[in-house]
Amino acid sequence: MLNLDLSNVTPFLAAGWRTGEEKSLKQAHDKLLHGTGAGSDFLGWVNLPADYDKEEFARIQKAAEKIRSDSQALVVIGIGGSYLGARAVIETLTSNNYNLTRKGTPAIYFAGNGLSADALNEVIEQVRDVDWSINVISKSGTTTEPAVAFRIFKKLLEDKYGKEGAKGRIYATTDAKRGALKGLADKEGYEEFVVPDAVGGRYSVLTAVGLLPIAAAGIDIEALMAGAREEMDLLQKPGMDNPAWQYAAARHALYESGKKVEILAAYEPAFRFFGEWWKQLFGETEGKEGKALFPASVEFTADLHSMGQYIQQGERLMVETVVRFDKARTKVSIPDDPENVDGLNFLSGKGLDFVAEQALRGVILAHVDGGVPNILLTVPARDERCLGALIYFFEFACGLSGYLLGVNPFDQPGVEAYKNNMYALLGKPGYESQRKELEKRLEQ
Repeated sequence: MLNLDLSNVTPFLAAGWRTGEEKSLKQAHDKLLHGTGAGSDFLGWVNLPADYDKEEFARIQKAAEKIRSDSQALVVIGIGGSYLGARAVIETLTSNNYNLTRKGTPAIYFAGNGLSADALNEVIEQVRDVDWSINVISKSGTTTEPAVAFRIFKKLLEDKYGKEGAKGRIYATTDAKRGALKGLADKEGYEEFVVPDAVGGRYSVLTAVGLLPIAAAGIDIEALMAGAREEMDLLQKPGMDNPAWQYAAARHALYESGKKVEILAAYEPAFRFFGEWWKQLFGETEGKEGKALFPASVEFTADLHSMGQYIQQGERLMVETVVRFDKARTKVSIPDDPENVDGLNFLSGKGLDFVAEQALRGVILAHVDGGVPNILLTVPARDERCLGALIYFFEFACGLSGYLLGVNPFDQPGVEAYKNNMYALLGKPGYESQRKELEKRLEQ
């Protein structure tokens, strides 16, 4: 379904680079499929497009239908993988202005992904005078940012509808058996969906974590899963003709040759949060033990007028991966101007999609000439089936890439460092001695 073009990578690598990666890729592939590598407890996503819980899937669709019928807004509370995937899919398939352009579906606001009082109050103001619901997403229920946000929005909902009325508007996506949120949901009678034990947050978009808000936005989650299943069937076949093998091999070979940064670029503003999801996927999977390409993202052509100068002529640290959607959904023709003040009458009658395509081609050539290897990934259409395939492609390639680097792709020990410092400085019980140490350092 997807088409991977590495023709603008090979000039930057030694002859036979693909063959040199083949043995390691075979080992990485076996680790993913057979659970023989580090982090094997978190491989539930590998067969998820085929093995997902069909009963829960039906409940997700039913709950989404209820949200669409009784709510003008849905507040999705979560951080990291608990919101990035859902927002990426919703905006990519609809618009980066979803809340302004939606028709017949609730506005969707994301909260609990930061600690800005101003940002949270903006959401409160948007939902105060409408009918609304909450989808709180947390495996433990104790992560500071979403837990604080849930406290605030839960009270607002209960003040508006009463405790009994509010419980029918709160949907908890959490652990199946344990945790603070699980206990509260059981006690209060919220409808519950499961964060699977074997699926880490950054790989969870095709579970209830992502699917409930995505379905509430009116997106066809059956088609999304079908596209992921098609890609799964393709990518689980080993061999150097496997696109995920090729992508992982190219990234690894370029990293070994001295590249330090991978930029994900696309020419659709709606793709911005897919880039944010991709950054978490690769950043948390690979970024440990002092290793890995740093994942960054840009929106072209807008960022060509800000980051374009550095990409073209800055330090030669970069690899560029361009996601190209083959077909524009709509057509805009450029009109003729009798005055031709801007000198653009040579484009009269041409479609904006034609101009964008020539820009893409020209940018790739310029960046390659400037010393930036380019990977081109063409997606047939901006629809559910193709996006499901793209999600699975990046997930599978990312798992391979982690094993190629020799790290555990499925842990994230570095994430705890900031949390422990924050807990200590906030005065959480049990962190007293650490608090004194940190405050002493901050006073210096």
